[in-house]
Amino acid sequence: MSINTDLVGRIYPAGEPYQVGREKIREFATATKATSPAHYDVAAARALGYSDVVAPPTFAIIIAQRADAQLIADPDSGIDFSRVVHADQRFTHHRPIVAGDELVTELHVDQVRTMGAGAMITSRAEISTVDGVKVATTVSSLLVRGEE
Repeated sequence: MSINTDLVGRIYPAGEPYQVGREKIREFATATKATSPAHYDVAAARALGYSDVVAPPTFAIIIAQRADAQLIADPDSGIDFSRVVHADQRFTHHRPIVAGDELVTELHVDQVRTMGAGAMITSRAEISTVDGVKVATTVSSLLVRGEE
């Protein structure tokens, strides 16, 4: 099956909120070798003006990939996940992510570019609090390799 070019403009609505927990931030910081005490210690984060431990900037990928999963799982997309290569990821932060945040993500399919038997799909995840405060925008490009 080929990639459905009619995906452009499609919006996948926000799913269940993601609860940002202190331990998730600490685990992510450890895994990515982030060393700021504000990622681990509440007092250190508060001394810098945050309400709780603050996530490293790339933590937004966890929330964005939950939204990307909707696109990949959509039977109308034509995406065979075994043929996907993550080509690019960009982040725009509107404010830091901190423990205690309750975040939702709306996914927009901005571009599908046919490349031979494959395609490059560019999506944009708009991450906000459940109260509608913008937190981050991520732009992801997935290369879906064509069949041999």
